Amino acid sequence: MSSVDQAAKISPLPQGSDAGLLMNTARLRLVAWFWIGLAGAAYAFDLLQQTKDGLSNGIGRPFGDDFVNYWSAPFLALHGRVAEIYDFAAFHAFEQSVTSQSIQYYHYSYPPVMLLLTLPLALIPYVPALFVWLGTTWYAFYRALKLVGGEGALLLSLATPALFVNAMGGQNGALTAALLCGGLMLLDRRPVIAGILFGCFAYKPQLALMLPFALIAGRRWLTVVATGTTAMLLVAVSVALFGLQCWFDYAHNLGILRTVILEDGSGVAHRMVSVFVFARMLGATVPVAYLVQAIFAGLAVVVVARSWWQDDPAPIRNALTIMGTCFMTPYLQDYDLVMGAFVVLWLLMVEARSRLPAQWFRLAAALILVLPAVSAPFAKSFGLSIAPLFLLPAFVLLICTRTEFGRGGTGVNFVRTAE
Repeated sequence: MSSVDQAAKISPLPQGSDAGLLMNTARLRLVAWFWIGLAGAAYAFDLLQQTKDGLSNGIGRPFGDDFVNYWSAPFLALHGRVAEIYDFAAFHAFEQSVTSQSIQYYHYSYPPVMLLLTLPLALIPYVPALFVWLGTTWYAFYRALKLVGGEGALLLSLATPALFVNAMGGQNGALTAALLCGGLMLLDRRPVIAGILFGCFAYKPQLALMLPFALIAGRRWLTVVATGTTAMLLVAVSVALFGLQCWFDYAHNLGILRTVILEDGSGVAHRMVSVFVFARMLGATVPVAYLVQAIFAGLAVVVVARSWWQDDPAPIRNALTIMGTCFMTPYLQDYDLVMGAFVVLWLLMVEARSRLPAQWFRLAAALILVLPAVSAPFAKSFGLSIAPLFLLPAFVLLICTRTEFGRGGTGVNFVRTAE
C-alpha cells in the first residue's frame, strides 16, 4: 500500500469536510499528476526562454540558471584555473563565455569540497550536464525518500513543489535532501554510511549546523567519527588537488556574500525562508534580526537535543532535526525545502499512532509542501516573508507528540508507512 493510500485510511473524516476532500486518495493522486504535468510544461517553457540570446534569456538568466555555477567551477578546477572560481570578475567572464554576454553576475559561494563532488559534471558538455545534474540528484532524493515512504515515494518525489522550484533554479536542493535525510534514515542500521553522507554534506555547512547537537545528544559516536573523518578527508583532498589558497579565497568571499545576499537581501531576499529574513522584512535591523534568529536557533537546539538524548521514535526526532535546521540557519532558500518531503512522510507516520486530531498533521504537512511554491511570489509582491509561519505548526506539533509518546516511544511501534 502506498503512503498516499495509507494516509487516506487513517482517521477518516466526514466526506463533506475540506480535510476529508484533501485526503481523498483519488483526488490527491489527480492533483499530484496534474501538478507534475503543469510543472513540467512550465519548466520546459522556461528553459526555452533561456535560448533567446545564446544560452540565456537575453535579460540576465542563463540556461539552467544557477547551474551555471555548478558546471563552471568544476570545469575551471579541472583545467587548472582554480584562482578564477572565487574571483568574481574572472568567474563572471568565464560564465559569459559559456552562455551569453547578457547574463547577470553569478557567483560561486561553496567551499572547495563542492568542487570534488561536482567534478564529473566538467566532463560533460554544459547543456546535457544540466539534465544529468537534475536527474541524478532527483534519483538520489527519490531513493532516500523510498526508505521512508515505500511505493508512494515516487509520486511524492515528483510532485513535491520544492522540486519544481529547485529545478527552475538548477539548484542542489535534491542533493541536500538525499544526503541529510538519507543519512538520518540510515543512522540506526548503517551508522558509518550515514556518517559518510553527513560528511559529504560539508559542502553546505549552514544546513549542517544541527547535526552535531543531534548526533552528540544521541550518543551516536560511530557516526560522529565517520562524519568528521569524511569531512576532513574531503578537505584534505581538495587542498591536495586545488591548493590551500582557494580556501582563503572562499573564506574572504563569505563576508562579502553575507552582507550582499543575506543582510542587504540584494535581489534574492524574496527567495529566503529563514527567521532572519522574516525579521528583516518586518523592518528589524540586522543586529535585531540576528538576535531573533539566535533565539529561535537556541530553542530549536534544546528541543532537538532533548529529543535525541531521550531517544524519541525515529520519525519524531528526524522530523524535529529537519524542522530545527530550518529555524537554526539564517541562510535558507526555498529550494532547500525539498527535504520537507521527508517531514511530510514522518508526520504521517506519527499521525497514524497519535491521539491528536489527524487534521492537525495534515494541515502541517500541507503547509510544508505548499510553502516553496508560494513563498517567493508572496514576498516579491508584498515585501513580507510568510515562511516561518508555515513551518512553525509542524515543529510545535512534533513537540506535542514527544510528550504523548514519552521517552523512547515506549509501547509505540513506528514502522515505515508503506512497503
